[in-house]
Amino acid sequence: MASMTPASSFSASWQTTRFAIDLRRPQVMGIVNVTPDSFSDGGAHAGTAAALRHCEQLIRDGADILDIGGESTRPGSPAVPLDEESARVLPVVREALRLGVPLSIDTYKPALMQAVLDLGADVVNDIWALRQPGALEAVAAHPNCGVCLMHMHRDPQTMQALPMAGDGVPLVRSFLSEAVQCLRARGVAAGRIVLDPGIGFGKTVEQNFALLARQGELLTLGYPLLAGWSRKSSLGAVTGLQVPADRMVASTAAAVLAVERGARIVRVHDVRETVQALSVWRAMQAEQGEGGRHRPL
Repeated sequence: MASMTPASSFSASWQTTRFAIDLRRPQVMGIVNVTPDSFSDGGAHAGTAAALRHCEQLIRDGADILDIGGESTRPGSPAVPLDEESARVLPVVREALRLGVPLSIDTYKPALMQAVLDLGADVVNDIWALRQPGALEAVAAHPNCGVCLMHMHRDPQTMQALPMAGDGVPLVRSFLSEAVQCLRARGVAAGRIVLDPGIGFGKTVEQNFALLARQGELLTLGYPLLAGWSRKSSLGAVTGLQVPADRMVASTAAAVLAVERGARIVRVHDVRETVQALSVWRAMQAEQGEGGRHRPL
């Protein structure tokens, strides 16, 4: 099958605080939920010691990037006070900075963004796309941190009770385009920016799969895409698997399909399995690059 990856104009690397992340190879971002209530693994890695052990395991499994979060954003989840989220996240970030891989911090709170950037974290991953007062300024003031802007319809408390209506792809594209323009107007270099369509954040099952099938329409914005399909309820809807942890195979399939359609980063719980699947995909890509010729192993 011919590659379905669209031609893109974005940089071959993602500039972050300490690293220029090579996007010529798909990057696997491992999820580290320092929370008691995340939809899939809430409580499994709560506490600094448990979270750090999980970070180390994800790196052994092949994670290129770690994404650390201290507030669940599952549908219906309540907001967490700043001091509580900071108490969960900051000790983990301080220690994880020594692990030698880029650290992404999943937060929408400007004060926590500033705190983790002051420590040396590499990426701000914001489900609100820097719409909270002060968030845009915190990122724009930093000389070179990376940022991931995500589309979310409404907020975690109401997004799935009242999801978007109609064709979600142009709505997501328009939102992300505007978010990028706001950030670029503050002087943030294009090479620092990655976009996330926000699978599951205020979208129907059909809209989520349309975003996957028509991912190329988002790539025309000219920025790398991050795909976050891991264990999402849309995968449960099409497989009948109600327990999120049971959706590993479906999650891995979705990650490969997203990469096949041009995503450069996949955010996953099941790092080892995703890395293995992408190794198979890369082997196929290498053969296509050789014109399909067989080479000795």
